[in-house]
Amino acid sequence: MSEEKPFYRRIRSFVKREGRLTKGQQRALEELFPVYGFKADESVFDLNKKFGRVAVKIIEIGFGNGASLAEIAKAHPENDYLGIEVHRPGVGNLLLQIEKEHIQNIRVMCVDAVEVLEKNIADNSLDAVYLFFADPWHKKKHHKRRIVQQAFVQLLRKKLKTGGTFHMATDWQNYAEHMMEVMSAAEGFENTAGEGNYTERPAYRPLTKFEQRGQRLGHGVWDLIYRKVA
Repeated sequence: MSEEKPFYRRIRSFVKREGRLTKGQQRALEELFPVYGFKADESVFDLNKKFGRVAVKIIEIGFGNGASLAEIAKAHPENDYLGIEVHRPGVGNLLLQIEKEHIQNIRVMCVDAVEVLEKNIADNSLDAVYLFFADPWHKKKHHKRRIVQQAFVQLLRKKLKTGGTFHMATDWQNYAEHMMEVMSAAEGFENTAGEGNYTERPAYRPLTKFEQRGQRLGHGVWDLIYRKVA
């Protein structure tokens, strides 16, 4: 009998609900992705070679329309950012921002981030992983689809350097509590804000328009940053 696959391989944390591409997004995917995109394959990437320099390497999982990632990368040209998003309109939109703003320190992939981490990212090679406003799968029967699970966290642990960080943010309190529970039990990580505490939004994470609207309505946002210690 074959060995059972890990939990995160059997249940995906996303469902593709892809709308129509605009003409601009389609052009970006055709013309700009070959310049700023990486295709998934079976090889382990040398990220320094792919970016053409030695620098801090950060992955954002699920960057949405790319606005926050573009802003972060513009503000921190000393770092290199790999954005991974399964929805092609979002990828196209980020590529258009890269072109418009002449951003040189972002590369993009349009594929399942778990597969990228498993196949393409070397162990002990990442300085940080960002997971901002992932699908909270708010119905209890769907909680198994939440990406933050022990198997996924231990995969990140392999890929992060010692001292590297995993930064999560959510506007769904139950998901924040779920993340805290999973991370508090995760071997090899410590909460940078102290056990059981959420952290203040760090300056490098920009406020999204959605988040600003939520704040005006009194909605909360929770940031959690955990550091790999072993």
